[in-house]
Amino acid sequence: MAPHTAPSEQGGARRLLSGGGIEPVLLGAITLATAVGLIAWAAGAHGFADRCWIVATAAAIAPALMWVVQALRRGRAGVDLIAVLALVGTLATGEYLAGALIALMLSGGRWLDAAAERRATRDLRELLRHAPRTARRRTGDTTETVPLADIRIGDRLVVGPGETVPVDGRITGSRAVLDESVLTGESAQVTREAGDPVRSGAVNAGSAFDLRATATEEHSTYAEIVRLTQQAGAERAPVIRLADRYAAWFLPLALAAAGLAWLISGDAIRAVAVLVVATPCPLLLAAPVAVVSGISRAARKGVVVRDGAALETLGRARTVCLDKTGTLTTGRPRAFDIATAPGHTPAEVLALAAAVDQYSPHVLAEAITAAAAERGLTLPPVHDVTEQPGQGARATLADGSTATVGQRDTEHLPAERLPAWIRAADNRAALDGAALAWVAVDDRPIGAVLLRDPVRHDAPRTVRRLREAGVTRLVMITGDRPEPAREIAAVVGLDEVRARQSPTDKVASVRAERERAVTVMVGDGVNDAPALAAADVGVAMGARGASASSEAADIVLTADRVDRLADAAQIATRSRRIAVQSALGGMLLSLVAMGFAGFGLLPPAAGALLQELIDVAVILNALRALRPGRGTGPEISADTEELVHRFAAEHDDLREVVEAVRDAADRLTTSDPADALLAVRHVDHLLTTRLLPHEEAEEHELYPALADALGGPETTATMSRTHTEIHRLAHRISTHLAHAEPVGALAPEQHDDLRACLYGLHSVLQLHFAQEEENYFSLSAA
Repeated sequence: MAPHTAPSEQGGARRLLSGGGIEPVLLGAITLATAVGLIAWAAGAHGFADRCWIVATAAAIAPALMWVVQALRRGRAGVDLIAVLALVGTLATGEYLAGALIALMLSGGRWLDAAAERRATRDLRELLRHAPRTARRRTGDTTETVPLADIRIGDRLVVGPGETVPVDGRITGSRAVLDESVLTGESAQVTREAGDPVRSGAVNAGSAFDLRATATEEHSTYAEIVRLTQQAGAERAPVIRLADRYAAWFLPLALAAAGLAWLISGDAIRAVAVLVVATPCPLLLAAPVAVVSGISRAARKGVVVRDGAALETLGRARTVCLDKTGTLTTGRPRAFDIATAPGHTPAEVLALAAAVDQYSPHVLAEAITAAAAERGLTLPPVHDVTEQPGQGARATLADGSTATVGQRDTEHLPAERLPAWIRAADNRAALDGAALAWVAVDDRPIGAVLLRDPVRHDAPRTVRRLREAGVTRLVMITGDRPEPAREIAAVVGLDEVRARQSPTDKVASVRAERERAVTVMVGDGVNDAPALAAADVGVAMGARGASASSEAADIVLTADRVDRLADAAQIATRSRRIAVQSALGGMLLSLVAMGFAGFGLLPPAAGALLQELIDVAVILNALRALRPGRGTGPEISADTEELVHRFAAEHDDLREVVEAVRDAADRLTTSDPADALLAVRHVDHLLTTRLLPHEEAEEHELYPALADALGGPETTATMSRTHTEIHRLAHRISTHLAHAEPVGALAPEQHDDLRACLYGLHSVLQLHFAQEEENYFSLSAA
């Protein structure tokens, strides 16, 4: 088996084996010598054939001895020891063909194992490359750039726009707008006031600010992340591979059988024959073939497994720790609702906000403009756009009025002096853990866009599939606040939440979980890198995640989908199970053959050929790992996937309808009767012309197409029942409107039932959309 590098040799990093080195050269030379010998033997040149097979056998002895010595240095007598004894025995007894065949099997197994052991560096080059190396120190009225090592506690520093905070410190003077995602994983920018502490590694997303250093370089947060990652990688014990574990009992058994055969019979050839059939090719070949097959299948799913040991360990994992932002959530804020003042519509507010924010690089501004683009809104013309960091953007409209998007000027007012709709928006933001971008015209608020980082559609399905793969415990470890973390954990079905976790806390949590069971850590940020390195298996969301987390990981998900984690876990579990079947089945057959050889019924050459047949059988079984197994998730056709994309896009367009339903319900309470009637008319029009045709099309086009992939019509029956409820509530709203139209007003006795219908329809639509996105739309590969 391929050697494992000891922690001291790793230096916190992993060797990169890409199938290169001695293995392919050795395999090629032995294959050539063996083949030439067979051709010569068939041509009658038996002497020349023997010489070719002697060369093949001798070529394998020296490398095999080296592998044995390496194993012994680690305190393990691996499977290669039997192969060395068998090779030497065949040369001593003149069984040259048997020796060549053993050499061929040995070199082939080593080459396969080397391919399965592709190791990736964890020297944190990317992390170190982005670490600040200098700082701008202010002395009096002058500023000089100095090496980071020269910074002392109390120094006054200047951090310019776009620069990384060099050391931990406190803000002096003006406020600072920071991107702390490298530390917390949170994508939203934060505003820090004068006197607030700031950690190194945060990026200045606003204008320049002054910083008073409270720590030196080596004691700052960013340096601690690097150090933790290196230490965690160095402290992790080498993995004992599956084949090595089985060799621990198979090796002494084979040696004892060979010695006993020689002792009883007095014939050394019998001992050689026992060793020949005992050559553990099921371990040398079958297990690596199953693992390589699993790695290959995982790659087709967008999962890069760095080595065979990682795949084997993932197959034994029982605990999975997950970061929140960028792992269970998308990592990007999304506009999910719009609050409006009386007389304004959600579309109007969103279009105005997008027009002002379209030139801003702020992460919330990008979310607002993206939401407007998804709905196909036409943006009003604006000019003289300016932005004040930490406050928001301002622009002049065509009529000369001023529009602003950002913080609210009335935040200092007591709640009782605020309009009811503003109090309601604040309350909803607090309940939903959302950020608010207030939209105002001439400093008068007209609406607010609510934004939050949404749960990935495929996250709940991923959790269910992980449990099917044998995972018994799922834990969220996040630097975020407890409230949103617990809400997301409840939605996706996790067992425990650990919030406000620093990189040091994450490492401690992972180590605590490792004491209970084989543990996987999944993350996407630099702050996750130490925890990834500390876990038995580190998994990085590599599609958009920080390169340092990918460097520290054993497995990288190259697609921006967390369900690829479930694919990897199920592939690993199945591949390991097939490897165990192949290894144990092959060794059982070898034990039977050893019995025949011990009684002199199987000479060495015949034993070598029989061993080849055993090898073929176990390798064919191991190749089953290339095929998809049960529980790997449904596969949908290209036509069905196109339908999924179509209806997913329509969901985005229909967000406006869902918001209008909620807005109409609110207006029944807060607006005058005429305004409430207008809102109900608008909702009825949207339901009749947009929502209900969409639901009808889903029922008759999408659901039948998905039924076959999901297991039959019953799998969509619950969703069909929800469609019926949506139609019932929509019809009830239309009936209320029909009763109100002749008199031009809603009767007081209609209000309670109509409000219940609107709020009920809003809740049903929210749940229905979420279920479809989780169960159906997440099946799409894009």
